[in-house]
Amino acid sequence: MIIDIPKIRVVYRTTPVGTLQIDPSTGVCVFEYDKTWIAEGFSLSPTELPLQKGLFYADKEKFFGGFAIFEDSLPDGYGLYLLEKILNNEGTSLRDLNPLQRLSIVGASGMGALSYLPMMPGIKRQQELNDSEQLEIIQEEALKVLSEKTGGNPDLLYYNSANSGGARPKAMFRAKDGSHWIIKFRHTYDPHDIGKSELLYMKTARECGVTVPRIGLLKDKYFAIERFDYGKDGQKLHVATAAALLKTNFRSQSVDYTNLLALTGYLTQDPVQVEEMFRRMVVNLVVDNKDDHAKNFSFICRDGSWSLSPAYDITYSPEGSRGEHATSLFYQGNPDLDLVLKAGTGIHIPLDRCKEIIHEVETVCEKNLPKIIRLTPSLN
Repeated sequence: MIIDIPKIRVVYRTTPVGTLQIDPSTGVCVFEYDKTWIAEGFSLSPTELPLQKGLFYADKEKFFGGFAIFEDSLPDGYGLYLLEKILNNEGTSLRDLNPLQRLSIVGASGMGALSYLPMMPGIKRQQELNDSEQLEIIQEEALKVLSEKTGGNPDLLYYNSANSGGARPKAMFRAKDGSHWIIKFRHTYDPHDIGKSELLYMKTARECGVTVPRIGLLKDKYFAIERFDYGKDGQKLHVATAAALLKTNFRSQSVDYTNLLALTGYLTQDPVQVEEMFRRMVVNLVVDNKDDHAKNFSFICRDGSWSLSPAYDITYSPEGSRGEHATSLFYQGNPDLDLVLKAGTGIHIPLDRCKEIIHEVETVCEKNLPKIIRLTPSLN
């Protein structure tokens, strides 16, 4: 049952952060940090909600009148598809909900350390799987629901997805050692070996020098990646995607790699991490991963200090949008070597170092993968 939510309390782990309401005169969200959080906490988004007193007003034309950083907690793709089905069974739809109601559905079950209170009653909350035998059930139900067959169970799937994003079905899994993982399943249009393929591409990215979480394959077919929104102490970490930090809709293809490089430098103040963002760009271009949208890059905040998250969703995806990368480079959807070098040197990576990174990536990818897009046949 969907109920009216007059205000939302935003909580970091168990600590109150601030209050989110809707301005009745404009219909947009208004946020205010708690005084205690201002004294002891950190900015949830330096580009949208700097840590300061006063009211913040959302843009009426974006995110349904909400804030990008909170919208980041909502599911997208597969998760939204499931949620829409569940709401339809309740006689309503996502378009009928305001931003507070949407966040209340997420509650404490989203990715990252933020939760939203009160939680909407009647919504099943996420629970991690702990038995690999359950994976077959999830896969079977996902294919039923995604193919619009009767008998599928969207509640079960949403319950196990933790509001995760992306187009492919997912479930949360807790290993025997206590670590937390995301398990990916096959979509109706995926080949049967999609899990093995993603594992190959992620292993290749790691060999190229990209920071990658622990990865593996369950039951010889389900790709598994360890969640990076948990710290070594088991506490959840504040995570924000580049889409949220840049306050952009990732579906609009409005983000450029120059934006990502600049954002990395601004947040981390670390040339090593800027170089890694450059390397990730080169990897996506060479492996032909055109699904490189702004939600596939994230940053982690530890007590106010931001760092680039480990990489994820690096795979073979040649279709893109009209055959172009979701993230452009100098507004080119299929950039050439000159633009790649221009981007690197523009962010103060020496030209020879840029060429060295490109050579390293091309050499590894050519050795490991069946097909690559070479930026150049040779680098001198």
